[in-house]
Parts: sequence; C-alpha cells; structure tokens
Amino acid sequence: MKTNKLQKEYTKNGRIIQLCLPIETDIQIPVDESVRLLDQILEEMDYTKLYLAYSSQGRNPVVSPKTLFKIITYAYSQKIYSSREIERACRLNLAFRWLLQNEPIPDHNTINRFRKDRLSQCMEDLLTQQVEELSELGEIDFENLFVDGTKIEANANKYSFVWRKAVDKFEARLREKVKEFLEEKLEKAELPDFIPTEELRLIKATWEQEATRQGLVFVKGIGKRKEPLQKDIEQIDEYIKRQEKYDLYQKEFRGRNSFSKIDSDATFMRMKEDYMKNGQLKPGYNVQIGVESEYIVGVDISSERSDMGTLIPFMNRMEKNYGKTFENLIADAGYESEENYQYLETKKITSYIKPSNYEYSKTKQFQRAMEFRLSMMYQDEDDSYICKNGRKLKLRNTKTRTSKSGFQSKSKVYECESCQDCPHLGKCYKGKYNKTIQVAEQFDEYRAKSLENITSEKGTQLRVNRSIQVEGVFGVTKQDYGFRRFLTRGEVNVRTEYLLLAFGFNINKLHHRIQSERIGEPLFAIEIAS
Repeated sequence: MKTNKLQKEYTKNGRIIQLCLPIETDIQIPVDESVRLLDQILEEMDYTKLYLAYSSQGRNPVVSPKTLFKIITYAYSQKIYSSREIERACRLNLAFRWLLQNEPIPDHNTINRFRKDRLSQCMEDLLTQQVEELSELGEIDFENLFVDGTKIEANANKYSFVWRKAVDKFEARLREKVKEFLEEKLEKAELPDFIPTEELRLIKATWEQEATRQGLVFVKGIGKRKEPLQKDIEQIDEYIKRQEKYDLYQKEFRGRNSFSKIDSDATFMRMKEDYMKNGQLKPGYNVQIGVESEYIVGVDISSERSDMGTLIPFMNRMEKNYGKTFENLIADAGYESEENYQYLETKKITSYIKPSNYEYSKTKQFQRAMEFRLSMMYQDEDDSYICKNGRKLKLRNTKTRTSKSGFQSKSKVYECESCQDCPHLGKCYKGKYNKTIQVAEQFDEYRAKSLENITSEKGTQLRVNRSIQVEGVFGVTKQDYGFRRFLTRGEVNVRTEYLLLAFGFNINKLHHRIQSERIGEPLFAIEIAS
C-alpha cells in the first residue's frame, strides 16, 4: 500500500523542487496592481487613533496594527470578509504576503479581534482621512452629495423576533394577574394597575423573612407537599422574572416596533432579497451612504425602516467628520419631508430631492384628479378658497403632526360651505359630507422649490448621476462583491464592517479611474438621443 501519501506533511510525498531566483515577491506583482496603490495610500495615513485603541501596558502586538489594517482593507477590496478566509489568503496569496513584509501571519482570532476591538474605535476616522486624501488628489470637491440607503440582513436568525405589540399585550395580562394575586394575598381592596419590579422584590423579601422565622423548609419534586407560603414565594418570583424580561424588552425597543434576540440592535425589515416571495420580515440594518464622484464619502447605520428619518442624523455625522457641509444634496423621494427640507435650508444646502408625487404628477390620472384642486382660487383677505362652482371653502382648523424626532409640521384644513346640488359632485368629491382640503403651506413651498431644482438643466444631470453613482455603489457591493449579510453583530461592529467595505471600494474605484484615465470627472455627462 502507498501509505506515504497519507502523511500530514505533504511536502514529504512530492517531488524535490529546486529554489529558483528571484525570490523577492515585489518583482512578481504587476506594477499596475491595485495592492500597490493601497499600500501607498495607507502608508501616508495617520494611525494615532488606531494605536490609542491598544493598551499601553502588556506586550506589543505580534503583527503591527498598520500591517493588519492593510491586510483587512485589501481583503475587503478583494471580496474576502471572513477572518478565516483572510488568514488563508495571508498564507497562500502573493499580494497578502507582500503586504505582510515578512511579519508573522496573523490567525483568524487576531484578525477578528482587531476588526471588532480596535477598528471599531477609529475606522470612521480612517475613512475620513481617505476621503480628504482623495480631495487633495482632486477627486472630491465636497460639492454634490448623492444619498441613498439599502437594507442589509443582520447576522441573526429570522425567527428570533420580539414584537412590541405582543410584549405590550402579554405585559398587560401579567400586570392584571399580579394585581389580583397581591390583592388576595395582602388582603387589600385596591392596588395600582402597575406594581414596579422593585416593590415586588420587597414583598418577596418580606415573605422570605417570614419563611425563615417559621423555619419553613422548601421542598421540590414529585410527591412533596409545598406549604402555602412557599407557593406564594415561588409564584411572585415567577412574576418578577417575567416582569424583568418585559422591562428589558421595553428598553431594547428604543422607539422601534421589533428587534432580534440575537442582535438586539437589528430591526425586522422587508428585504429586496425575498426568495420565497412571501414578504417575510428579516432582521437587518438600514445602511445609509453618501457618494461623490463615485466614491463613498460617508456611512451611517440606522434601525429606522424608512429613509425619511435617517437623513438628518446622517448629515450631522458627515458634518462632524469633515467640519463642513456639501453644497448640494441629491436624494430620491424617500427622503422628502418638511423636517428634512427645513434642515437643509438651515444648513444652506441646496436640495435636489425628487417629490414623492413626481412620477404620478406626469400621468393623466393625476391631471384629472387635480383638475378641481388646481382651479381653486385663494382669497387672502379671509384665508379661504373659491372652488370651480364658485362656492367658498372656509378655514375650519389647523392640524399639527409630530414626527418621531419631535418635529411639528402644520397644515390648514378648509371645508366647503355646502356641496349640495353641486354639478361637479361625484367628480370633484365623492364623500357624504362637504369637501375638505388640507394645505401644508410651508411643505408645499419647499416641494415647489425642490421640483424647480430637479427639473433644471443642472438638476436633470444630478438626478441622472444619482441613479448611476449611489445606486451603482449598492449594485457593485451587493452583486459583484457579494456583500448581502453582515458577519458581526451590534451596531458598532456592523458600522465598522461597512466602513471597511467602503474603504476597499474606494481603493478599487481610484485604481479603475486611474487605469481608465477618468481622473477628475465627478459627473457623467447626459447623452441626449438624436
């Protein structure tokens, strides 16, 4: 039997290979390879915050932090995300060995700890440095910021959900049981609807002291008779544990309607990758990115399911990182709100946000629906409208809506004096009562201005570029890079993971623009069909 091939060291089974020159790895890497560009850019960065993430006491790391950062960013640029796969690449891939420069090969635990414990404290600063370096190279002007979001699945089981409605329902039932139980045991006629956990613990402690005074021995198991006091203590202990669980759940919601037990920062959302076509919710994060000149210049992770409430926190984060704001913001209809418009106006940022009714407004159905609304004439002297039939719509009241962030938007409600026997009844209004309209004057003013911006020649070019640039980033990272699910858990670690992806993406983008001679072209020109 040829048992020699079953040995663990395969070098003992193969042929003798003579060492050939040159053995220097630098010679074997092409001069136009992206790893060389990555090494040059990373050599010029300031790693002060990265080194501060390490303790000043104890032994020095086996592999220098700068080298580890080079390895992990290059791995993300090459679609390698698993720490074990990165370790394998360090052993077998020539480019990774060249980045190591004869330093020891890090194992997967070292790589994983570095990503979670070290980079989480400074990764955003490193991306900011990269963007500022691109600005010095003339690639980024801090002029046009294209913003969009996508949902990426969290590293959690899809059946690990906790729903707010279910928790509220079961907690209400528990409170009723606790109230009835204590009213009977304490012989009190009326107790409050909710008894805090602290009070339940005090009652339990009192009963335990009474059991000790009586010399009560707690028994367990089948065939053992429990004393009434022991049953009461066990019952209230069960209520305390359940209430503590619900208290913890209520803290974890943080304004959300759901979260995952495995990754409590993840919210259940609808994903585009719905393979079963049943609309199943999955735990995930809403990833917001800002793009200029095809480079990712900002990243934020949100638990909000809609994009509308993510814009202001994202813009504040960008301003904090760079100490300045962009001149123009280009976004789709999902970001349109009076609060966002007002924020951009305050920051003196020109908004190119497509109105949510923009596509619908170009249809004949919209023109028919708005025929009577557009024909109304406003009368400033008594703040009223005159309809097509000459009847007056008077101001009835003012509605105030408060968003989750506390922003209040106001709209006026106008009601027709009488729609009876109107020749347009059924076309203008089909309800049983008199016609009412709501007018949000401030929001309508913002929307009209944004519509004027996006329909201008510059706005048309920016709108077309938004579809190419920011949506193109998601297309590349999801489809080409295969990044559809996070490996780590927790908002901090997830942000670090996507910042690494953005860093690697920018390196590849700069490399491709250099090789294709597209440096200094921030926007794509609009091709007009002849």
